[in-house]
Amino acid sequence: MAKRDFYEILGVAKNATDDELKKAYRKLAMKYHPDRNPGDSTAEAKFKEAKEAYEMLSDAQKRAAYDRYGHAGVDPNMGGGGGAGAGGFADFSDAFGDIFGDIFGGGRSGGGRSNAYRGSDLKYNMEITLEQAAKGFETQIRVPVWDNCTVCSGSGAKPGTKPETCSTCGGSGAVRMTQGFFSVQQTCPKCHGTGKMIAQPCHNCEGLGRKKTNKTLEVKIPAGIDDGMRIRLSGKGEPGVNGGPAGDLYVEVHLREHSVFQREGDDLHCEMPVSFATAALGGTIEVPTLGGKASFEIPEGTQTGKTFRLRGKGIKGVRSSYPGDLFCHVVVETPVRLSDRQKELLKEFEQSCTADGDKHSPRAKSWMDKVKDFFG
Repeated sequence: MAKRDFYEILGVAKNATDDELKKAYRKLAMKYHPDRNPGDSTAEAKFKEAKEAYEMLSDAQKRAAYDRYGHAGVDPNMGGGGGAGAGGFADFSDAFGDIFGDIFGGGRSGGGRSNAYRGSDLKYNMEITLEQAAKGFETQIRVPVWDNCTVCSGSGAKPGTKPETCSTCGGSGAVRMTQGFFSVQQTCPKCHGTGKMIAQPCHNCEGLGRKKTNKTLEVKIPAGIDDGMRIRLSGKGEPGVNGGPAGDLYVEVHLREHSVFQREGDDLHCEMPVSFATAALGGTIEVPTLGGKASFEIPEGTQTGKTFRLRGKGIKGVRSSYPGDLFCHVVVETPVRLSDRQKELLKEFEQSCTADGDKHSPRAKSWMDKVKDFFG
């Protein structure tokens, strides 16, 4: 089967610069690399095809031969101008290290790739009250974490000894597997990427260099924090591997259900039971707030569902300049467990209201009118 044009494979013009070639190859390599497409023979074939095209076009002499003679100029098996040299396909290690060091974050340093890894991040769930969230506070938490072994100082080796450089990878933590012209860098199977071998493990951590322990940490909860917000404690996660930086600890806050208030952002909501007589006649009522009690006047004839707004009686959020408001939702309470005399008084009251027609029940009249209209 005839080979495809190298420029067509990379999707670039024939006058493409070296940077354009590299960018095009990187895009294809990320898409079709075997590590990202395990078991996909089509992706592997496209990866090899792109790799060959980049290898040829990134070399000035091979590119000149290809531009002049086509595939015959770079493939000795086709008997052309011999631009590829006696060795046919060159070693791809330079291209591999250049491109895939960028893609997979490794990069080579002194012939090997870095084997220091950042520690894992941790999450801690903290439940607090609404009052604590409004005012803020400081507290301590105990977190189970992996920490550096105190006996071997994290080396994993018995005190008085030290880890030895892995003989298989030479301390790089990775080995290169080559099959034909295709070369892949893999984690060293002997040291598992650490680059070190421990002949005499530490008895305290059994060679891991870390021990499970409980760490006590100081946490400052800012005033106004809301449910679901997180506080980041930098470097308080699990320690890194082989000298890598420690991870972070994220404290996620959850608000405990409150008996009186419901929070919505910086605003608070509460139900306000009002007696039948107070709702009918109006009067002064007291309501609780996070800062104490507050009172206000309700007009006569107040109905269930009426909402009163108390400005500035909510919560000042962590990113807010002013506190929110408190919304009091009226619930007119129907009296229960009435005495005989109270029932008589209510019947007399109902009769006196009925005698005046619909004057005292405008909402009931409006509703009945709508019902009549509905049924035609």
